[in-house]
Amino acid sequence: MVHAPPRPPKGAPPVRINLYSDTQTRPTAAMKDAMMRAEVGDEQHGDDPTVHELCDRMAALMGKEAAVFLPSGTMCNVVAILTHCRSGDEVLAHETSHILHSEGGAHAAFTGVQILPLRGPRGAFTADDVRAAIRPRTRYAPPQRLLEVEQTANIGGGAVWPLAQLNAVAAVAREQGWNTHMDGARMMNACVAAAIPPTEMAAGFDSVWLDFTKGLGAPLGAVLCGSNEFIGQAWRWKQRLGGSMRQAGICAAACAYALDHHVDRLAEDHANARALARGLRQIPGVEVEEPDTNLVFFDVRGAGTTPEALQEHLLLRGIAVSGLGGRVRACTHLDVTAPMVEEAVAAIREALER
Repeated sequence: MVHAPPRPPKGAPPVRINLYSDTQTRPTAAMKDAMMRAEVGDEQHGDDPTVHELCDRMAALMGKEAAVFLPSGTMCNVVAILTHCRSGDEVLAHETSHILHSEGGAHAAFTGVQILPLRGPRGAFTADDVRAAIRPRTRYAPPQRLLEVEQTANIGGGAVWPLAQLNAVAAVAREQGWNTHMDGARMMNACVAAAIPPTEMAAGFDSVWLDFTKGLGAPLGAVLCGSNEFIGQAWRWKQRLGGSMRQAGICAAACAYALDHHVDRLAEDHANARALARGLRQIPGVEVEEPDTNLVFFDVRGAGTTPEALQEHLLLRGIAVSGLGGRVRACTHLDVTAPMVEEAVAAIREALER
């Protein structure tokens, strides 16, 4: 759903301020050093001690029994749904969810499930919304098997699901005998912003994963957590999809480093996002959504331009942002400093005043 960046105009300089996505982060020198010093083995054969350590640590962090290391967050979602569901089952998710908009139709192609989109402001729905979507259990209806939430909600503006709302929708699912899954791509942003530990945030969900390649700054990897039985079944799907790796401890070491050094500092990204939003609000014609975390969405149509035109102008200044359904998205992360935010606001003001 985040559109590919436009081709840089001829003569455009290299990008200096990358607000396109937190996936654009690069490993720090200290993270690279940790990667080079990692003890490794054959991950697929179960012999990589650094991967084992990361998975044990993540299972404890999320309050689950076990975990599995996967190359990407999309694979975490696909593996989780393949494990929870059978072909023909129905998954309930928000209409703007990542599994609907940003995974290339993977769930139609691989899992055979259908996704029932639920509505609600800022990427979240309520327990009443879930109850209203319950189908009668007849042979005419698809079996409803899984409830999925996205924390934080990307297209919802990087919004944080309130804990009480998470627990309420999960409780309805349990009443129905459904499984529950949390897409936790930016879950640590939510935990830092809400001051809620991950074990509490994920308590109502049978499976949850964390992406290390976004605000946590690792070059590769995500970890899916759940019960021992669930992870045992997930491993077969990991194998089938080609997600098994060899000396993966090099990448797992980057993820462990991120847990040690890049979680608490997410608060800095959130502060930079709020500063960016404040600056943008002072530009005539710009409508800005208040950020919960590190994503700032704003509408420039009232200033007489389009996201695409703004993107192109900013690229000429060495600044990258993304476009998303008529809005602009700017994402703060560990490679974006407070002075960079000020420079970006000034460049956006100049572009729109033109």
